[in-house]
Amino acid sequence: MLIRISLILAIVAALAVGALNFFVVKDKITALTTDRNTNRDGWHATSAQLAQTNAVLVKTQSTLKQTQQDLADTQSERDKAVADAAAQSKRADQLSGMLAKTTQERDDAQNELAAYKLSGLTAGQVAKLSRSLKDMQEAMEALNEEKTVLMHTRDRLQARLDQLLGNSPDIVLRADLKGKILVVDPKWDFVVLNIGDDQGVKENSELLVSRDGKLVAKVIVRSLERDRSIANVIPGWKLGEVIEGDEVSPAHPAS
Repeated sequence: MLIRISLILAIVAALAVGALNFFVVKDKITALTTDRNTNRDGWHATSAQLAQTNAVLVKTQSTLKQTQQDLADTQSERDKAVADAAAQSKRADQLSGMLAKTTQERDDAQNELAAYKLSGLTAGQVAKLSRSLKDMQEAMEALNEEKTVLMHTRDRLQARLDQLLGNSPDIVLRADLKGKILVVDPKWDFVVLNIGDDQGVKENSELLVSRDGKLVAKVIVRSLERDRSIANVIPGWKLGEVIEGDEVSPAHPAS
């Protein structure tokens, strides 16, 4: 009987120890599972953040590369504008010298012709001198025309250079410059004017649009031809609808 009781007690004790071990092991397994899930979630979050950071880095590198290219292009365009302006100024100075020389030669020829007429030269000699004088006069007129073209070109290059260098003062036009609007595009707010380079208009110059003596808008010239120009309406200066036939005059006339 005692043996049976002891055996039962031993079995009960073994069962109790087994149950206790089961719960302890279960708690450890649960803790390990939780740690594993936490580490896994952290790894996924870190991987996602790393991928996002890499994407931002790639985009930043691309933007930096494009910015460097734009800067290089702007510097190249600025250098070209500086060189072109210097070349045009040099050519204008040369033309001024040639014009002065030709004017002097013409005056000398006129004086010589007057002197020869008084000295009793033959008609052939006088005609020869007259032809020479006419040739010099035509050469001087051609030089004057070329000089005018070069001066306009230099002014355009200087305005472009000022724009590239960030130095864009108000462009002054002659006070008596007048023109009219030929075409209006209300969708894109640009107009075509009947005045251009030959009349003294300059790129980026500003013009006032008026009708019956009242201000309608202000425009800025963006494209220039010999007798035409294209201008955009300046935001904030559109006081009314611009129509064909409206008059334009310099916003900054020469004093």
